[in-house]
Amino acid sequence: MPPPAAPVVAVRRAVADALAVVFPVACAGCDEADRDLCDACRRLLSPTPVVRRLPSGLEVRSGLVFEGVPARVIRSFKEDGRTSQARALAAALAAAWPLDVDAVPVPVPASPASLRRRGYAPVELLCRRAGWRPHRLLRVARRTADQRSLAKEQRAANLAGALAVRPRAHRLLGDLRVVLVDDVVTTGATLEEAARALRAAGIPVVGAVTVAATPRRAGSGDSS
Repeated sequence: MPPPAAPVVAVRRAVADALAVVFPVACAGCDEADRDLCDACRRLLSPTPVVRRLPSGLEVRSGLVFEGVPARVIRSFKEDGRTSQARALAAALAAAWPLDVDAVPVPVPASPASLRRRGYAPVELLCRRAGWRPHRLLRVARRTADQRSLAKEQRAANLAGALAVRPRAHRLLGDLRVVLVDDVVTTGATLEEAARALRAAGIPVVGAVTVAATPRRAGSGDSS
């Protein structure tokens, strides 16, 4: 996705400055006043793709590391309803897409409870801001516990059988392959379950992409 031209960027900033007078905001990354996202934090969202391979062999490519400013902006987008951050985060997501892969993006579905709470599906919104049409092939099949409170082994057990393929998914997909999309990957349990459900239905999964990946340490705090 090419960067916007300088005049477009200038107009966006002017509009943001004008809106800040009427609706005071603080930067999602550092709390600087009157900026939805300051220039310094925007630079820290420049993609630096990392690759992780899950135990099943699924390759996960992520545009950012989930720490510091990227983590704060992602939490602001997901938990504070600041959907204006989607465009900056989507640039990192788009940078993670594997080169020369002919596939369609399939978002990991949000739970009904999170949809009611937020009023939007974060991963689908990120797909659209990245210029992709999300293919809703997956659905939540049963309720699960909050992943953030669980250890690595518990996360996998909590998600086992939690996702299923929607009826007529093959008709929607045809012969195309799938790349899974999520916001953050920690242990990979959510993506593993999504890949399992699709493969069980005979749908080929060639990889996964996320906005960010948590550093490989305990207590990183996302839900996937």
